Amino acid sequence: MNRTVPNRVLWNNISSLTYLSGTALLIMASGRLAHAITTAGALLWVYGLSSLAAHAGAKAFPWRLRSVLLAFIASFIAGIYLLLLWLLSPLCALETFFIIALIPMICMVSGIFKRLETFSLSDVFSASCFEALSLGILVIIFALIREPFGFLSLSFPGGAQGMVFLFSFNTESFLPIRVIASASGAFLLLGYCLGLYRYFRPVNASREDV
Repeated sequence: MNRTVPNRVLWNNISSLTYLSGTALLIMASGRLAHAITTAGALLWVYGLSSLAAHAGAKAFPWRLRSVLLAFIASFIAGIYLLLLWLLSPLCALETFFIIALIPMICMVSGIFKRLETFSLSDVFSASCFEALSLGILVIIFALIREPFGFLSLSFPGGAQGMVFLFSFNTESFLPIRVIASASGAFLLLGYCLGLYRYFRPVNASREDV
């Protein structure tokens, strides 16, 4: 089987609710690079293990209780990630608790379990991790823009304070840059990115047709 096919098929029939919930995760998790890295790890953990559990128990789960059981499994796996994170860095776990708690819901509404029903077991894990990694990398990219310009710092998860700073300046930045750290600034940044994407996509498509 061609390994590129599952990843292409995986993105078909994704609902608008998925993009909406993914946008909420993007806005909340990209304020700090430390939170973005933690979120990316949670996405890989929840998507990968939940998809494997859903695929393994597809025939065993009762049809009427399937959604409830899958929601329980995804939430339980996210809870394990939070527990491990709490053991390593309690403050980081507290700061990202709501963000990680949102991931099982995003996993459910994405319809990934249904889209992976026809995949083999090996393809299930790789395809689910591919989708999670795509969203995780996007969150990290946004954090690499928002934190340095908004807080004049760059952080990594860990330490007694929940994050370790690679650099941090106390100088107050002016408002047009400082606003990037807020939710409104994140929406503005997202709008610019979508605008660039819509501009360059037709150009690249026309080049491929030629």
